[in-house]
Amino acid sequence: MISSETLETMSDNDSPFDTPDQLAPLNDDWAARREVAAAARSLIEHLTTTTSAAADLRAVAAALREQIARLAEAPQLHGRKAFVEFDNGRLGTWSSIGHELNPLTGQGNPLAPPLNMWIEGEVAHGRVTLGWQYEGPPSTVHGGFVCAIFDHFLGMAQKITGQPGVTGTLTTRFHRPTPLDTELTLIGRVVEVSGRKNMLSGEIWANGIMTASCEGLFIHISKERFQQMAGHRGA
Repeated sequence: MISSETLETMSDNDSPFDTPDQLAPLNDDWAARREVAAAARSLIEHLTTTTSAAADLRAVAAALREQIARLAEAPQLHGRKAFVEFDNGRLGTWSSIGHELNPLTGQGNPLAPPLNMWIEGEVAHGRVTLGWQYEGPPSTVHGGFVCAIFDHFLGMAQKITGQPGVTGTLTTRFHRPTPLDTELTLIGRVVEVSGRKNMLSGEIWANGIMTASCEGLFIHISKERFQQMAGHRGA
């Protein structure tokens, strides 16, 4: 899988990973999109946990269909390339759009928890809280989401190597159940760089206990090759 968040930093002068603070939205369009995404996340979690009766749920569904129809009235863009080219670039650059819409970190994407990541020196850090919509085993984060978080987090941590790339292999070990509704902290480090190969390790901690660890092998590709893969021709 392409570690897109990392690859974006190859041409991004204002990296979102230099500080634990979230970057402000590019403009008011993205600020409003973040508001909608936050409301959608809350809706998803409440739908997962609610005991509402069928009549109330159908009323919510009807109201949502009205709002979906309202959103559908505007032009629909599929993929970052379309967003970059829309309305003379009003919605931002390849990098900034990717940061907003990423399915794990994007504050403008309701699928994202979202995961917050940054680098200090030679160590990558992360924070995330996963609600009940991510439950696998009882009261525990589904293992697939644990792996997805590691993939994206270690992909970002490749920035330390100066030659980020795409995922080759990812090996995850589950030490203990990773709890839901709990702030999780992540630590990532570079183990070895050999030619185009980057080996990294990562850990997830909850309440001072390591719940999962991971080793990832990533293969460096050039910025030009990545842009070919993405069908993007940047200015």
